[in-house]
Amino acid sequence: MGSVLHFRRNKGHLNDEEQKLFAALEAVRNDVDPIERVRRDPVQFAHRFRDPHDQELVGLLAASLAFGNVTTILAKVESILAILGPSPTTACDNRGPIQKALAHIRHRVFRGDDMARLLFGARSLQRSSGTLGRAFVKHLDEGGTLREGLARWASDIRARGGLPSIETRSAVGDLRGGKHILPNVQAGGASKRLLLYLRWMIRPADGIDLGLWAVSPSRLVLPLDTHLHKIARNLGLTDRADASWRTAEKITERLLRFDPDDPIKYDFALCHLGMLQRCPSRRDPKRCEGCPLMPYCKHWRPSRKRSLAPGKVGVPL
Repeated sequence: MGSVLHFRRNKGHLNDEEQKLFAALEAVRNDVDPIERVRRDPVQFAHRFRDPHDQELVGLLAASLAFGNVTTILAKVESILAILGPSPTTACDNRGPIQKALAHIRHRVFRGDDMARLLFGARSLQRSSGTLGRAFVKHLDEGGTLREGLARWASDIRARGGLPSIETRSAVGDLRGGKHILPNVQAGGASKRLLLYLRWMIRPADGIDLGLWAVSPSRLVLPLDTHLHKIARNLGLTDRADASWRTAEKITERLLRFDPDDPIKYDFALCHLGMLQRCPSRRDPKRCEGCPLMPYCKHWRPSRKRSLAPGKVGVPL
């Protein structure tokens, strides 16, 4: 009922094409089984803990490692949590033991020392501010924009944990993981892992996200990865070819038309749909079979040229 009422409330400012796409996005979102999907998503680890401090810390770890093969990601976070024990915040109060315990851990370009420094830096900021959320709000207020606030917050954690700063230049390969375990938000990349973490912490608790931080979800930017980028291009939500921060902002601007209070509420459902369908960038009957968004995909719509007014979503049907 909630989605129907929301659709009616938006009907006045959406054109006919947008209304149809909005209804399709709502259907995809409502079709997701949160319990089943969370079991296959790194956000599951934050849900294991009841203490918000543990949820913040574990969520940051899981989001920071969330790239590559999902099975590998889940197994790696699982092994680290086994080391941290029942209270990750307590474990991360002591730097030396954590660095020693994680020394043998590797994940892609990240070493155990990188993860230990991330956890210790985040725990230090958490202790000094009360929560990581309060620290983020402070940096957000000082920075003004989400991008600047997030950059300041990440730099604070880097400094406290002894991670290499984003300005560090070195040919030594072992600095690479430490520099990038927290993405450089100002570099122009999508910074998907940090934006994913913000989604978990800020969006209302719905069985997927946790709603821990006092920040309006309307300020969030879509955590853009290759799956979502393909879907967004196929739906005409963007024609930008790069999966950059600017592209993520542009797609979010389009989604704001569907829900100005919570524009990235579709992220979880669309991301999992993209993975399940292995969404291609072409017409592929086998891979596209059963996709609920096929009628709105540019590869399946009847081909016809049409100019769109500025700000309109490009979904001619």
